[in-house]
Amino acid sequence: MQRRAKGSVIWFTGLSGSGKSTLAGLMSEELERRGVHAERLDGDEIRKNLSPELGFSPADRDENIRRIGFVAALVERCGACAVVAAISPYRTARDAVRRSVQRFVEIHVDCPIDVLKARDPKGLYKRALAGELTGFTGLDAPYEPPLSPELHVRTDLETPAQTVARILSRLEELGAIPRP
Repeated sequence: MQRRAKGSVIWFTGLSGSGKSTLAGLMSEELERRGVHAERLDGDEIRKNLSPELGFSPADRDENIRRIGFVAALVERCGACAVVAAISPYRTARDAVRRSVQRFVEIHVDCPIDVLKARDPKGLYKRALAGELTGFTGLDAPYEPPLSPELHVRTDLETPAQTVARILSRLEELGAIPRP
């Protein structure tokens, strides 16, 4: 019988523009360098390709996270590391994903709203503040930060490289990835 590697789900949650996708991309690259098969699941890409019919109501947001969680569970079951970057604003949806997988590591990617408004890489905060977008998470729609994430990072206080180094160290401590 073939022995299968232990997979994991590394879940980056935080507001738009906080750095989730950047960190997930850097993490995926580093894991691959270490010989760990990683599949990056970006919330924007999943929504576009797997959930295009969903809107941004609380029920639709939860359904989108359920779908991402299902794919992440499949990746984990195959022995790979699912690296997820998704706002995932509601604790109950994230907790449901946690219960559906064997090894779940939640990373809260935090950044003050004023910094996010200044960064605004997609121009979404500007549009939301101008009233062009409604139901924008963190402004007029809620974001429920994790109560007990495995790691809390502040992207306004560290460089991406510093943050990734801390994440890797924590993942090694938790046994979610092998030490090099």
